[in-house]
Amino acid sequence: MSDKRQHLVDTALKLFYEKGIHSIGINEILKVAGVAKKTLYTHFESKEALLLAALKQRDEIFVQWLDNRLAGAETNQQTVEKVFNALEEWFSGAAPELGDFRGCFFVNTSAEFSDPNSDISLYCQAHKQRVRELIKTHMPFSNTPLLDAICLLKEGAINTAYVEHDPSTPRKCIKLLNTLGNLEGADS
Repeated sequence: MSDKRQHLVDTALKLFYEKGIHSIGINEILKVAGVAKKTLYTHFESKEALLLAALKQRDEIFVQWLDNRLAGAETNQQTVEKVFNALEEWFSGAAPELGDFRGCFFVNTSAEFSDPNSDISLYCQAHKQRVRELIKTHMPFSNTPLLDAICLLKEGAINTAYVEHDPSTPRKCIKLLNTLGNLEGADS
């Protein structure tokens, strides 16, 4: 990837995540990036193409970050704790690779696109599925109901932490999941 293309993606991702998609125009991205419009259109055919590149980059960063945080789990209980401890780290600003916490970039982006079949919406859906599969790979014992609960609570924790400015929501999720009992039980 060329340096200018990467700089445009970095700039767009930062601005889109901080301010939203529709509130950021191409001219603001160009101004902040310090590049000409011709350079932008050499690398991207449209704002949507630039957004897709930004989504891809955020997906790669987030999945790698979460994969690193989940490594070494030897029980499903440890996976639960690692998922929600990682979220608490992100919410409290202790995950610099994810930037200042502004909620989920994929949920925020999806909210700005009304067509669920658009390339943007489909990419956001695919990200959520990749995260689910990643968590599943870190669960030593297959347990689909637990996986469903982790993923639903993860989404709820992200939204609650952002809307209510409460970085402690992950601890509540761990407690709630512990009340389910038998986290290690395999699918039947």
